[in-house]
Amino acid sequence: MPPTSASDLTPPAEQVARFRRDLLALTGEAPTPKRRLGLGVSGGPDSMALLLLAAAAFPDALCVATVDHGLRPEAAEEAALVAGVCARLGVPHATLAPPPGFSFAGNMQERARMLRYTVLGEWARSSGAPWVAIAHQRDDVAETLLMRARRGSGVAGLAAMRRARAIAGGTLLVRPLLDWSRAELEGLAACKRVPIAKDRSNRDPRYDRSRIRALIAASPDLVPSRLALSAQNLRHAEEAIEWALAREAPARLRSDDAGTVTLDAAGLPYELRRRLVRVAVQQVRDAAGEDARWHEQGLDRLVATLDAGGTGTIAGVKASAKYGEWRFSAAPPRRSH
Repeated sequence: MPPTSASDLTPPAEQVARFRRDLLALTGEAPTPKRRLGLGVSGGPDSMALLLLAAAAFPDALCVATVDHGLRPEAAEEAALVAGVCARLGVPHATLAPPPGFSFAGNMQERARMLRYTVLGEWARSSGAPWVAIAHQRDDVAETLLMRARRGSGVAGLAAMRRARAIAGGTLLVRPLLDWSRAELEGLAACKRVPIAKDRSNRDPRYDRSRIRALIAASPDLVPSRLALSAQNLRHAEEAIEWALAREAPARLRSDDAGTVTLDAAGLPYELRRRLVRVAVQQVRDAAGEDARWHEQGLDRLVATLDAGGTGTIAGVKASAKYGEWRFSAAPPRRSH
């Protein structure tokens, strides 16, 4: 028999206390009716567990949204399912849709993710919520590590997802469940008999994550908690590299009024050279008014060219190595024939 009241949906006290500690470690303060905590809830077991935990921990300080990308016919039913549980909990709920003219062309999953964070951030700001929490958990971190390792990603790509970062509207996106396992969250949702939306894409072998999830399940040597620990260690390494980059950039990079950027790369380890080249390329593009996103696949090849004293181009920027320095400037337009 499904639960009929908010008290029927209240998780065990120790889980609520644990969630409260994890959330406050990211926000630095408890949500209040004037500074609410927004939740992005899809209807899956992880996000429904997040909803139950947050409603018990901060009962008068929540607002909830479900993003309907318009890509699956069942998405509207899933949003209605979440709205029904929110009604029983006494929590306001909104269903968010893509803005007019939004295109999913290209990498559909990446575009959907970008849409999600954009509309959630703007909704949270308009709802008086400085934070919006989502339900990424430890198994998600493990799966992402293997997915990106398979593609040959570097430290930044392999590092665990950030526990908190700014998104649209100045909202802080927080992930308070990164130390929780999928099993315990699914167990919580099942114990409370909360209705769950079944996303068939989670088992569709056409998607990388579905295949990696099946691989982990079939491989006793691939322990999600240990994989997630490796990803977290890589997050620490990434933060150390970013710290070093922030210290080196002011001394190593200089620009002139013509929009040329010069980099002194002498004595730097490869990863810092690579990242400083990326900064230099972006500075030249900014000076030229180029605001379109550019792909970094050719960055390693460019660094190798500069290491060898050569000249190369990337994203409309020409780079050359001369007199122990690397110079970056807008590449001349291609001649038409």
